[in-house]
Amino acid sequence: MSKIHHGGRIGRLLYVILLAIVLLPSCREEDEPQPVVFDQTVIVFMPWSTNLYPFFRQNINDIERAINAGMLKQERILVCIANTRTQANLVELRLEQGRCVRDTLYAYSHPDFTRTADITRMLNDIRALSPTPRYSLIVGCHGMGWLPAGQVPRRAVPRNGEADVPMTRWFGGLTTDLQIEVSTLAEAIGAANMQMEYILFDDCYMSSVEAAYELRHVTDFLVASPTEIMAYGFPYHLCAPCLVGDIDFAGVCQRFYDFYSTYVWPYGTIAVTDCRQLEALAQSVRAIYRTQRFDEDELKNLQRMDGYSPTLFYDLGDYIDHLCKDAALLEDFHRQLSLTVPHKAHTDFYYSNTNGCNEIHAYSGLTTSEPSKNTQAEAMTETQWYRATHGTE
Repeated sequence: MSKIHHGGRIGRLLYVILLAIVLLPSCREEDEPQPVVFDQTVIVFMPWSTNLYPFFRQNINDIERAINAGMLKQERILVCIANTRTQANLVELRLEQGRCVRDTLYAYSHPDFTRTADITRMLNDIRALSPTPRYSLIVGCHGMGWLPAGQVPRRAVPRNGEADVPMTRWFGGLTTDLQIEVSTLAEAIGAANMQMEYILFDDCYMSSVEAAYELRHVTDFLVASPTEIMAYGFPYHLCAPCLVGDIDFAGVCQRFYDFYSTYVWPYGTIAVTDCRQLEALAQSVRAIYRTQRFDEDELKNLQRMDGYSPTLFYDLGDYIDHLCKDAALLEDFHRQLSLTVPHKAHTDFYYSNTNGCNEIHAYSGLTTSEPSKNTQAEAMTETQWYRATHGTE
């Protein structure tokens, strides 16, 4: 009896040991942290912009505040920022042990981001580092809408250097050799085969229908300002959480407005353009141009969106309202415009470095240079938007 009892205990002991050996690997697998599967990469592109570097640093600090508050889930934030005219770094912002850290991944020497090849190289580096199914792009620098490099009104520059007036942004740099063509950016994104979920321009005048149409094949949405934007730029500590995960464009506009309506310089305009709707908008405008003629006497009554003389950027919706006398065509245009610009917001006034505060009485979120008499707008006839709406392509 004792032998049988002893053997049973040994058998049970062996069984327990074997069971533990079998279960041990699975327990270890459950205890080990699983790698995060990233769903989205947000690219923040800040090329050298002469006098905006301190503001870019503030922008990055604001993004870090959002990250420290728990913004990131399955997203990565990669920042390409030029520290000098000849040096740029690609930096990842990520949460590590409860706080945001900066990890420099690449250093670029003498990058020329006015060239398609150099922007494409940067985008390809990011794709290799972060092969996610979704990409978005935030561009922070100076901006001048659709205008070609070098075609910047001279009167726009002097006030930026005065201490008693606020600074604003243009796309590229203050000198021609630093200005990036919208077409160059579109070509670079296309060459990298990296369709953007959205492009956010933290730059002046970039909510332009001519600029948006140029980018329609490389991004689904455009987030930008139709007027000058203050040098502080987007309040990323408020807006960034709306730009990752399930994108909340309405939230971006609301938070942007809430910030600038109480800012020391209380001027801010913002709009979201659904670039997938731009072809239909172009068809609607083309139908209007076929039969309607603009009365030049109405030019003085249009909602201007800049401080230049003559005006370069007019509100698109207000221009069509003054142009079109056909009720059916106008109704179709406004129906399509509401689909094309689903979200927008503005303060009562916008600010221009050239002439100060300007009242907003009409606001569609998109500008056009179509009726402009400014010689800087002469190249407008070469834009894809002009060709599409005037039947020249």
